[in-house]
Amino acid sequence: MEDLIPFIPAITILVGALTLMFMSLSETLKTKHFLIVSSLFLIIALGNSFVPFGNLYTSRPFNHIFNDVLIFDSFSDFFHVLLIGGTLLTILIGEHYFQAKTYFKGEFFAILLFALFGMMILANANELITAYIALEIASFSVYIMVGFNTEDSKRVEAIFKYLVLGSFIGAFYLLGTVLIYGATGTTNFTQIGEFIATEGNNLDLVYIGITLLLFTFLFKIASFPFQSWVLDVYRGAPMLITAYMASVFKIAIFSLFMRVFISDFAPLQDYWDSIIYVLAVVTLIFGTWLAVNQTIIKRMLAASSIVHTGYMLMAFLSLGQNIASAYATMFYLIAYLLSAIGAFGLISHIISETKVRVTFADFKGLAHERPFLAAMMTIFLFSLAGIPSTIGFIGKFYVFTETINAGYTALTVLAIIATIVSIYYYFRLIAMMYFYPAPLTCEIEGFNDKRISTYAVAFIAALVVWGGIGSAIVFFIPVPNIDAIIDISKIAVESLFLK
Repeated sequence: MEDLIPFIPAITILVGALTLMFMSLSETLKTKHFLIVSSLFLIIALGNSFVPFGNLYTSRPFNHIFNDVLIFDSFSDFFHVLLIGGTLLTILIGEHYFQAKTYFKGEFFAILLFALFGMMILANANELITAYIALEIASFSVYIMVGFNTEDSKRVEAIFKYLVLGSFIGAFYLLGTVLIYGATGTTNFTQIGEFIATEGNNLDLVYIGITLLLFTFLFKIASFPFQSWVLDVYRGAPMLITAYMASVFKIAIFSLFMRVFISDFAPLQDYWDSIIYVLAVVTLIFGTWLAVNQTIIKRMLAASSIVHTGYMLMAFLSLGQNIASAYATMFYLIAYLLSAIGAFGLISHIISETKVRVTFADFKGLAHERPFLAAMMTIFLFSLAGIPSTIGFIGKFYVFTETINAGYTALTVLAIIATIVSIYYYFRLIAMMYFYPAPLTCEIEGFNDKRISTYAVAFIAALVVWGGIGSAIVFFIPVPNIDAIIDISKIAVESLFLK
């Protein structure tokens, strides 16, 4: 019975997805019912994930059945909390958006939970084929959500572009798996790691295979030169799905590749350092150039997500020289999760009542119309730009510090320059909200801010500020500070070395 406990969060999500799928057969149920049911299952799964959270452990339950393809440890539990929490925040902050758009049917929420289920299994994967199946479950679910509104030509274009390119890059993953299996005789991460440790010289096929796996990694996180799909797909996808892809899905991808490169593939990591270094440089430069030249808010945020991918690559590059960069990466994933969901979710909340809010000019005078929403948006943009007193600043500080400690000072200087430039395109939106009068076309009658999504916006904004200043402003209340996140990250990484 104890072996079943680690499976409870994933089983809960799977049961929730099946329940929502059967509920969608009913014509009488409304969107709010699906929102409530999906949120309940997410809360239950999140609660179960918090039970072992912060404890150092590793286990392989039902190993005689699963043959060591799944591993449950502090590392996977850390990412389970992020994935489930990110999905729950996406639903809560998009509550008004989902109800305002009539094409969001019950099937959509079932698919959302199926995507989450695949991502959770990806965090537990200890074998290449299992990871591929989990990745495809998540990927195909995201494909469907991108093009869920088949009546919108932009949605249809986005899904086809993402589907074709995603399937193509999946073939590289399978080819890499075949080559690794041909060299090692196994697809199990632990056994591959043992082969690498014992066979010091005969690793040519392994190098080629892992390189092909890295293509998949770089495509899914939208690194240069695999970022060509981002602007069109993010622009065509529903606003909340764009947020989900930019934050939660990236976290799932990092959960797999950080696991193998911290432990099993660690002896080989230096082989790709020069390549990843160049990719990080070009990703930062190209992403910054794209973001500066955008006039549509959604495309600007999509382009800026490429820049944030560059920051993540910096930390990933430093893993081989400094294990502390793993903690910095995990903290930065949390920071970007909150900031991206907050920014994208708030925009979806605003446009739920109108289709006007698209370009920078459309946000003129928002602070005069809705001062609360403008203030929350400012907090999220501050965090994305890395302004002090936000979690985004702390995340960048950790990443930049560990990159310097790993010996990549020039790359860090470039990242700082990219951060300074980002202030332009983020603050451009803030200037539109505060320093320009609102045009008559943006007036919204009867707009009601007392919704679940409004409270979700406030909650995420509070987390962003708390992550930047810790318990400094509430020192009289015994709340944990931001160092606790680093401590939990350390425990999660330590669990990878438990055998």
